[in-house]
Amino acid sequence: MAIFELPTRTIVNKVIPKNAFDGFTSSKQKKRFTDLLERIRWAHKLSAETINLSGKEIKEIQIFEIDLKVQEDISDLIEIINKAIPYPIIFYISFQDKAYLSVSKKHSHPINENSSVIDWTFFSKWKSKDKISYQLNLKQSLDFIFHDFCFQLSSKLFKTVKVDELVYLEQNRTELQRKIQNLKAAISRSKQYNKKVELNIELQKVETDLKDLLIQNQK
Repeated sequence: MAIFELPTRTIVNKVIPKNAFDGFTSSKQKKRFTDLLERIRWAHKLSAETINLSGKEIKEIQIFEIDLKVQEDISDLIEIINKAIPYPIIFYISFQDKAYLSVSKKHSHPINENSSVIDWTFFSKWKSKDKISYQLNLKQSLDFIFHDFCFQLSSKLFKTVKVDELVYLEQNRTELQRKIQNLKAAISRSKQYNKKVELNIELQKVETDLKDLLIQNQK
């Protein structure tokens, strides 16, 4: 993938059949794989063998290119692929001249060793391919490479921390923002003065919680 300018020894260039994930999909999801995905290509593999860097937590990082037939949200299909493959995967999803990137922090399922549990997904917005400037910084360790890329795709509202802490902070930020949106909608709908006052008090508290979260964890 030219976007990352990776060493040639990392190249895999192997097309993955869409039916390779049939064991993880429902009939409806199988149809979405067929209808929406043009091709899944295993583009690169980052490991001790390919870039001479190892990691304590991360043993390999895979890079998948997915070409779409239509520009549509495929987060559900990305999650299926992520669950089926134990290694971290950086996805480069493209449609015509636009693309976006996605990567998930995940861990092994406590019962089903053939499946992974998604902790959090970091992703960019759709951009023109020539405007995408994310980089894979091949230095220090695979742990650093993964953490650094997750941070690039994060909100960047928090200081650089370990991936687990970054996931926790992003989860909290998203949940507080969701509560704020819901409270504002409830205030708008409410016709009772006392109820509006009650909701506004709660809204101020949640907004304060969000402000505190951001201030306490800024760079």
